[in-house]
Amino acid sequence: MCVHTGLQLRSGDTTGRILGTCGDQLCGHLEPQGSLPHTSHPLCCTGADRGWGQLMAGLPVPTGPAGPKSPQAGATAAPDNVISRTRGWASPVPREGPAVPLKEALGGDKEGAFVTMDPAGPKGFPKLKNDTFLRAARGEETEHTPVWCMRQAGRYLPEFRETRAAQDFFATCRSPKLCCELTLQALGMEVVMVPGKGPTFPEPLKEVEDLLKLRQKVDVTAELGYVFQAITLTRHSLEGKVPLIGFSGAPWTLMSYMIEGGGSTTMSKAKSWLYRHPEASHQLLRLLADVVTDYLVGQVAAGAQALQLFESHAGHLGPEQFQEFALPYIRDIARGVKSKLKAEALPLVPMIVFAKDAHYALGDLAQAGYEVVGLDWTIRPQEARAQTGKNITLQGNLDPCALYAPKEKIGELVKKMLEGFGTQRYIANLGHGLYPDMNPEHVGAFVEAVHAHSRHINKHS
Repeated sequence: MCVHTGLQLRSGDTTGRILGTCGDQLCGHLEPQGSLPHTSHPLCCTGADRGWGQLMAGLPVPTGPAGPKSPQAGATAAPDNVISRTRGWASPVPREGPAVPLKEALGGDKEGAFVTMDPAGPKGFPKLKNDTFLRAARGEETEHTPVWCMRQAGRYLPEFRETRAAQDFFATCRSPKLCCELTLQALGMEVVMVPGKGPTFPEPLKEVEDLLKLRQKVDVTAELGYVFQAITLTRHSLEGKVPLIGFSGAPWTLMSYMIEGGGSTTMSKAKSWLYRHPEASHQLLRLLADVVTDYLVGQVAAGAQALQLFESHAGHLGPEQFQEFALPYIRDIARGVKSKLKAEALPLVPMIVFAKDAHYALGDLAQAGYEVVGLDWTIRPQEARAQTGKNITLQGNLDPCALYAPKEKIGELVKKMLEGFGTQRYIANLGHGLYPDMNPEHVGAFVEAVHAHSRHINKHS
């Protein structure tokens, strides 16, 4: 998979922020300055809405006199920990191999050093101090409604845009000391980030025979070990203040990119495969589902405390095609992830599915094995609740453009949204993602309104 993650560490930043970007779809979360200990917002990690997610994390980590450093260049998020070089990410408890200081293991004094993954899983994470989001995801009662935003920092935070303008996209997301390539391989396919266009495949899949070019067995630890490393470092740096969410694109969304070669308004090339080559389509979707499953399990092993699966291109499918080519693999991923988590004695974290524009399938998605169903802004809360039932948590669904409104109006819209969904078994979010020109203060107004109005409703109900 082409989901690559790196860290950017900023000196003096006390907020703890994750900046996510994936071409025209981004995920992330920003905590208001100085409010982390008291908020209920989860922190998003490891991108991959629309499948090819890229992530940057700006964390409260000390930097040396030369300025900000990449994690391979001496981050000291947990200076007292030691880790072992084993098979994929950093564990504070030595497992196999020599124990080394965190800074040294991350390459503070050695060019290109890389931490590999410990199959036993990360240990010694700080205790979670704020589990409101996780409790809401599991359907437990909460004092107020938790809230987070998709496509956040990477698109609308000025400091992120300044960083992006200074260097190539992949060089930003991957440590320059680790790899300065401008392309990366995903299942054997080359993908490049084209400015103003997003992720692009110079040689997309055109014929069934092209499937033979793909790797049939993908070692996600070998391919995406630094993603898991970033998750572990982020989890430690959060110090338990908020949960950390992992992500992946769903198989149909990934497939559409691989065939279209990039974004598309019609997805006609990808959809033509479903009609012309149904067996080959299922072969590709199965391969992708298996990789996504391993990738999500790896994220939990590295420290993710919840997972979200994006089927961003669901709206390009009709009900019949969704039933045949999307829903079975969405179900299989939930089943496979939970089975592997149990087998590997890893936490059974809550899972979220967000299938944009798939209103016709909400009932099926509610039965697909996920604790939470995400909603876009084009469905009324009452209708969504009627289709999904009372035993599923819903997430969404304010129109992103509502954040262009005055702050007072944002508060009114949030109040109406909360009254529609109710404050329990509910996670507030936008119905899609933030746009580049949105005012961060209006995002803060959205968050504050959710907390204030949900507390008021709970108090007087």
